[in-house]
Amino acid sequence: MKPPQPQYRRIRAAPYAVRLVIGALLILGGLFGFLPVLGFWMVPLGLFIMFFHVSWVRRQWLRVRLWLKNRRIARGN
Repeated sequence: MKPPQPQYRRIRAAPYAVRLVIGALLILGGLFGFLPVLGFWMVPLGLFIMFFHVSWVRRQWLRVRLWLKNRRIARGN
């Protein structure tokens, strides 16, 4: 098993509540992606930050990964 990446260690160093609030704010800001500074890029970043502690986010991510894997297999790649 590979050691954790430095980015992972930095995210894990922040308190639990701070990660949840930052993740939720990024997702909320991503919903206003049509505005100049805010963008749709904020949604995946918010989910990534929340990924470590919110079980439904992990489950959804695993479902997406499985769907992508099955799709790739079905296409023959």
